[in-house]
Amino acid sequence: MENPKDKTASDADLAQMILGVGPCTNLLLLLIGLILVFPHLEEGLIARTLLGVMFSGVLLVGAFATPQTQRAFSLKLGLAVLGISLQWTALWTVNLTILKLAGITYAVSLIITIAGVLRYVLKRGQITADKLHGALAGYIMIALAWSFIYAVTELSKTSSFGPGLLDFTQPGTLFKLIYFSFTTLTTTGFGDVVPLTNNARSLVMVEEFTGVFYVGVLIARLAGLYPSPSVQ
Repeated sequence: MENPKDKTASDADLAQMILGVGPCTNLLLLLIGLILVFPHLEEGLIARTLLGVMFSGVLLVGAFATPQTQRAFSLKLGLAVLGISLQWTALWTVNLTILKLAGITYAVSLIITIAGVLRYVLKRGQITADKLHGALAGYIMIALAWSFIYAVTELSKTSSFGPGLLDFTQPGTLFKLIYFSFTTLTTTGFGDVVPLTNNARSLVMVEEFTGVFYVGVLIARLAGLYPSPSVQ
């Protein structure tokens, strides 16, 4: 029979594991905040400026979120600064070519940050709240990275996604692709945004199995790292 004291201690450890804080916790909170406020910060220069600040924050916080080599940090920070510079230039000039370059830079920067977070999360050692938060932050960043890939695809070839024309000079367009990316990654697929070309469909298929693979590998790895209960 399980000792009630052991169960209480186990519950307390689990609560501490979930509720603890760390660098990845800050990244996760920023990502969730970005998703929640995005629809409210798309109209008007001031609102879009605040949204730009939050996107810039994601790249910068991601660069500092996990232990890394000096070279890796310099690469992530350099990409973050480049992406932020292109983003702000596109914001003020409404230049779609610069916006496309910003999307490419953001996607690459997020992918490198995701790789760093995964290396940190899956590294052998104690499972902490920060690692769990890093795992969730990584999942959200995968969806964001794919949304930028979709945006670049649409800017390169109009009507890759629909229905209807996606006009990046109008508010709400990028958020539609972020929403679509999340429904694709989680294999929900509501169907209100759809790929219309074979190139777009092939990208969507890659994101679908990326989401399944991420969750499967992450659960298997964390289960292997979790300490087994002591034999009484």
